[in-house]
Amino acid sequence: MAIFEPIFQELNGAGIRYVVVGGLAVVLHGHARLTADIDLMIDLAPAPASEAMTTIISMGFLPRLPVEAMDFADPQIRSRWIQERGMQVFSLYDPSNPLRSLDLFVSHPIPFEKLWGRSEQIELTSTRVRVASIPDLIALKRLAGRPVDADDIAHLEAIQEHRKQDRNG
Repeated sequence: MAIFEPIFQELNGAGIRYVVVGGLAVVLHGHARLTADIDLMIDLAPAPASEAMTTIISMGFLPRLPVEAMDFADPQIRSRWIQERGMQVFSLYDPSNPLRSLDLFVSHPIPFEKLWGRSEQIELTSTRVRVASIPDLIALKRLAGRPVDADDIAHLEAIQEHRKQDRNG
């Protein structure tokens, strides 16, 4: 987690609203597995998306595709990327540390306000991170439908059941 925590500290410090989804969210909920990047959903309204991109760029991240990073904040450009390239995530990497990479969802399969409202705050060593709720994470994993997602769903359902049993006694 040490490699990812400074990213969350910067996002939090800038007031960026994000929700961690994907493999790292599964790990943060308690299932130990390997993951190589951070998958985030951010508020895609132009102003907050622009603020998020400014913060991400200031951390040294660059787009993997030959496009301007700030274009991500433009809903028309994102829509074109989705239509013309079938893009689901906008991938960025840190050239000074190839282990640091971010995938930002270009659209929201779950409305952002609902995802945000149901998210959990999880404490890392020195910062809190917004993580998709287990039910939302399961729904997102079902939509993705890859073999790793089926495995994640099984583990998330077990964690959810364990939590329910802990609450009930």
